[in-house]
Amino acid sequence: MRLIHSTCSLAAIAACFIAAPALAQDAPAATPEAPAQTTAESTVGVDEIIVTAQRRSENLQDIPLSVATVSDQTLDAINAGGSDVRALSGRVPSLNIESSFGRTFPRFYIRGLGNTDFDLNASQPVSFIYDDVVLENPILKGFPAFDIDRVEVLRGPQGTLFGRNTPAGIVKLDPVKPGRGDNYAKLSFGSYSTINAEAAIGHRINDKVAFRVSGMWQHRNDWVDNIDRTGSNNNEGYDDFAFRGQLLFEPSDALTIRLTGQLRDYKGDARIFRANAIKPGTNDLIGVDGGDFERDEIRADGINFQRLTTENAAAALSYDFGPLTLYSITSYWHGKLKSRGDIDGGFGCSFCGPGFSDNSEPGFIPFAAQSQDNIPSLDQFTQEVRIASNNKGGLGYQAGIFYFNEKLDIESFDFGAPTATTPSAIVNQRQDSKALGLFGSLNYAFDFGLRLQAGARWNHDKKKLVADRMVDLRPGFIGGGPVPESTTKVKDSVLTWDFSALQKISPDVNVYARIAKGYRAPAIQGRILFDRNVTTADSENTMSYEAGIKTVLFDRKLRFNLTGYYFRTKDLQLSAVGGGANANLLLNADAVTGHGFEAELQARPLTGLNLTAGLSYNRTRIRDKGLTVETCGAPCTVLDPIFAPAAPFQPAIVFIDGNQLPQSPKWIFNFTAGYEHPVGPGSLYVFTDWYHRSKVQFFLYRSVEFSDDRLLEGGLRVGYKTDRFDIAAFGRNITNDESAVSGIDFNNLTAMVNEPRIWGVEFGVKF
Repeated sequence: MRLIHSTCSLAAIAACFIAAPALAQDAPAATPEAPAQTTAESTVGVDEIIVTAQRRSENLQDIPLSVATVSDQTLDAINAGGSDVRALSGRVPSLNIESSFGRTFPRFYIRGLGNTDFDLNASQPVSFIYDDVVLENPILKGFPAFDIDRVEVLRGPQGTLFGRNTPAGIVKLDPVKPGRGDNYAKLSFGSYSTINAEAAIGHRINDKVAFRVSGMWQHRNDWVDNIDRTGSNNNEGYDDFAFRGQLLFEPSDALTIRLTGQLRDYKGDARIFRANAIKPGTNDLIGVDGGDFERDEIRADGINFQRLTTENAAAALSYDFGPLTLYSITSYWHGKLKSRGDIDGGFGCSFCGPGFSDNSEPGFIPFAAQSQDNIPSLDQFTQEVRIASNNKGGLGYQAGIFYFNEKLDIESFDFGAPTATTPSAIVNQRQDSKALGLFGSLNYAFDFGLRLQAGARWNHDKKKLVADRMVDLRPGFIGGGPVPESTTKVKDSVLTWDFSALQKISPDVNVYARIAKGYRAPAIQGRILFDRNVTTADSENTMSYEAGIKTVLFDRKLRFNLTGYYFRTKDLQLSAVGGGANANLLLNADAVTGHGFEAELQARPLTGLNLTAGLSYNRTRIRDKGLTVETCGAPCTVLDPIFAPAAPFQPAIVFIDGNQLPQSPKWIFNFTAGYEHPVGPGSLYVFTDWYHRSKVQFFLYRSVEFSDDRLLEGGLRVGYKTDRFDIAAFGRNITNDESAVSGIDFNNLTAMVNEPRIWGVEFGVKF
């Protein structure tokens, strides 16, 4: 639920903004290695938005895809408050992001399709592409967004050019390359000693060699007060450091070689779980004393910490043969994680003491739950070789081969007491994944304004998982003692494809239609910490149909794009998480359907004024009359039809046919407004950005408590800048919205909440 309510009506939204953000980088022209240069805020009228959604630089208006981008101003505003990649949630229509791990494990949802799986080998239908490399494992998807040239969100299946696990779409981040962009440094300081320090330095040594180094450090003090102070005092503080170094060689006019090294070092806490923070019979947040909710207070007795390191080495080569260019991208990522949390989120437990006395706070907590998940080693290697035609008209083409290899070790521990260091159960998982893709795409531009495009990709995937439970000192709680080692294998080969047409009605109006088949590879779930069985899910296949119009109106003062879509996914992979045993089980629904629209707008009607807005509607529905799931182990109010009623120590089982997918809001609305006025050698400016999402359910089943009615977060930035200097005061979540964003249902009415309000100042310099 949300304590701060929006006063905007849909009619007012439509009247004021019509729809969605261009959320963009406005640029005259660009190459695949060049940034989209932002036009000065003093300009009247919108300029082209250059994107690389189709692996080449193109005007956003000229591609038959539903694509949105995030502006430099919005990204700068988000980073100033110490936010991570989750803060991109809602900044474009149809995009939602949340996490039960915090900064290290984001979960992405586009058009309602996503995955609530909390295990460290979770498969997601939204792919995260960083510098043209897919980051498959969840702990890689949280790599910080700094020194970024462009952020693009591609909605709908993107299998032809980006491969498997993209049936919902992709989030794509491209860093600034050597020889491009400004040298800069900026430092912000805000509430809770929040610090964001970011800098980048690049230089062209000669006409053949250039480099660029950049880094970010984000810090926040521990700010959530554990009023019992019996466990960890490390509450919501963090130090997050990331670095990137790039070296560019251009030994000839035809050959380009770019070498990249990246790393991240995160030290902080795991997600804070808040025991009984939801008032029974409602979805209102309540405080630890049963009164008003206080975001900076908890009662907890467990150990809480998180440590993450990731490293990357990559080489990108291109050779221009004239009619075509050959591209090669080689990348290796390595990662390690340790994460321990107080899962019950409270102090004590009612069934722990003699006579099962009620000694828990806040509220009724039946048993203690503490667990830890580690990744001792993650190794991901990818190789892509691709050719692309260089001609501007007529027949264009791309073709290539992609190889993926991942080796992942996972350790999961259960602890019988809040501060125990000897685990009561240990689960080991070893997963090996391999994928091969062959792809090609053709497009043809006719003289009368019609452009046709078609592509296909053959995907071959296979996984092997070895799992065992070594010890079990709580067999009554965990479930049946040790589990011997077992090996599970899955594989599949699938052809995905797309076909689209774009017709130029006038120089400023295009219409398009697209049909695409997407695919998510089969998955294995080996988290047998609280369950004995490894589960699998078959491949899912999505057929998507969309059509839209892209316009630039009123003498180029306004850009307005609108897309409508329908999709049907067969054998949708779902994760049944939580329940009485806190299980994490994979299953396939017969089908899921979805339909909706995305509208995006940018306007520059006056000198110095820049407006963007965004609106999306998404309606998803599970189509499987016989599909049932276990509901909450905590005492929640279930709204679905009952298959098997609750019994002692056994939650109810319900049908979920017809339900909206979890973490899938029907409505997302966002807008930004910026105004700049010349004063002296520089300009005074003000910038505000807002994001609203409607109701979400946290689980596959519907309940009163495990939901949130709405969320509204806004930011404000006021400053003065010259060609070199920028000083500003800012606020994030300025209305202090307090909303649950996720929950844990197996023990008590546990909630996770959104980020706090932050006030601060920032100083930046270009050199």
